[in-house]
Amino acid sequence: MRAKACSTLAILLLTASLSAQQTPPPNAELVSFPSPGGILYGFLYVPEGNGPFPAVLWNHGSEKRPGWQPELAAFYNAHGFVFFLPHRRGQGRSPGAYIMDEIHRGANAEEAHEDANRDVVAALNWLKTQPQVDARRIVVSGCSFGGIQTLLTASKGLGVRAFIAFAPAAQSWGNGAVDQMLEDAVRQAKAPVFILQAKNDYSTEPAEVLGKIAKAHGGRSRIYPAFGRTAQQGHWDFATTRAGMAIWQQDVLEFIAAAFL
Repeated sequence: MRAKACSTLAILLLTASLSAQQTPPPNAELVSFPSPGGILYGFLYVPEGNGPFPAVLWNHGSEKRPGWQPELAAFYNAHGFVFFLPHRRGQGRSPGAYIMDEIHRGANAEEAHEDANRDVVAALNWLKTQPQVDARRIVVSGCSFGGIQTLLTASKGLGVRAFIAFAPAAQSWGNGAVDQMLEDAVRQAKAPVFILQAKNDYSTEPAEVLGKIAKAHGGRSRIYPAFGRTAQQGHWDFATTRAGMAIWQQDVLEFIAAAFL
């Protein structure tokens, strides 16, 4: 009986742990916004105090379930920013075709990214209308696929004051057409671009190649020391965990402050 009770307790604890992981924090407001492909969803975090506040729109990566990024939200809220995590179509709470399934089935990668960027533009337009947000002080950021989306948005401008791309295309660098698309996007950026990576990322060529263009157009680029033990930790955890934030936070906050002047 004792062994059975212990087993039952372990199952209950595991179930509770999984449930907690599947439940957004209480300050994450589930919101919806219109896009060309229909109604999409995301999570909005608003800091305490009286707004309107500057805002960061965060572009998630290629993962099918992007979640709600509470550590990033806490970081930006603590510095007085609204944090918005829209889920692009087919990912997270948003309906539609999943971009990786489309690419694996042979869809053109450039067209798939451009299509996804329509969702980012729709999310940005919605964010600007929110009463808690100062539409004159918005930053767009993201990692990996989200870094790609950040750079594509930079080429459009849309009144955004700064663009911060972590590891854009680091896992897929070498696709000539997409690489060229990103080079063109950085050249055409309507506001300063900051490209940053950890040294042990899958490839640092994005920061080297795109970073050189960003610097020539008033932006920044930096390759930081290796983070963690694996390429994935250097790629994703560097951008999204508290330990990673401790490394890049000063540079990012200074970059934003300069862009807001």
